Amino acid sequence: QVQLVESGGGLVQPGGSLRLSCAASGIFFSIYTMSWYRQAPGKQRELVTAIQSGGSTNSADSVKGRFTISRDNAKNTVYLQMNSLKPEDTAVYYCNAFYSPSRSNYWGHGTQVTVSS
Repeated sequence: QVQLVESGGGLVQPGGSLRLSCAASGIFFSIYTMSWYRQAPGKQRELVTAIQSGGSTNSADSVKGRFTISRDNAKNTVYLQMNSLKPEDTAVYYCNAFYSPSRSNYWGHGTQVTVSS
């Protein structure tokens, strides 16, 4: 049974930081592309950032220079370090695991991030 469990969300003031974690189980973690998506109220889910099995990353322009994705294959965990947070970063953040050859695709249940003074 595959599980992706996000943690670390919460309420933070503008300019603050949060670190999200996503612990995976039931998959061969190291071969998966791991991504963070987010969905704000009334908006479509969007890709925030992703990290390939080899460690290469890509990010949305809106978060470049502020958000950093990393992975620890020994712990089956992917992280999202979010700095200089803005109110427009408010959303539910979802962890995703994707393996292209088999089209395996898994989602976590999400964690709420609210940026407000």
